[in-house]
Amino acid sequence: RVPSNSSAMLLSGATKAPKSNMADEFEGTRGATLRDVGAAEFIATFAAFLKKQGKLELPKWVDLVKTGTGREMCPIDPDWFYTRTAAVARKVYLRPGVGLGALKRVFGGAKRLGVNRNKFKDGSGAVIRTALIQLNALGLVEVSEDGRGRRVTRKGQQALDRIAGQIINAE
Repeated sequence: RVPSNSSAMLLSGATKAPKSNMADEFEGTRGATLRDVGAAEFIATFAAFLKKQGKLELPKWVDLVKTGTGREMCPIDPDWFYTRTAAVARKVYLRPGVGLGALKRVFGGAKRLGVNRNKFKDGSGAVIRTALIQLNALGLVEVSEDGRGRRVTRKGQQALDRIAGQIINAE
């Protein structure tokens, strides 16, 4: 059912004003946060930022390891560790107090067993643990007060929100 005041507008032939783009929406009202941008855009941009910054130390085994027991081969993308670290940072931002076990389930997937049914397998704990340690060394993530899980630091929240703002302003 259409409310009475808008039905008169519809009958008169008036059209709605076109929606403004996202950059206009955020200007002057509040800062953009990570929740305001898409996951794929943010992860790609933050991974490029981590790579350009040069402070993230890659492990020796980065070109040999699989991302989980459900995978057959190592990733094709040579910069996959930056992408995974950015995705871990995003997940910790969105779910404060998340631990290694929950992140392993998030980054897990189906193990293909040929003619048998697929079976869920967790992601690699070593990869996620190393990403968390690297983010902790950069000062973006810290262990929660209760010692269970990780949370984003104030500096980390500012950095992640700044990247999100750059994405919105670029659109």
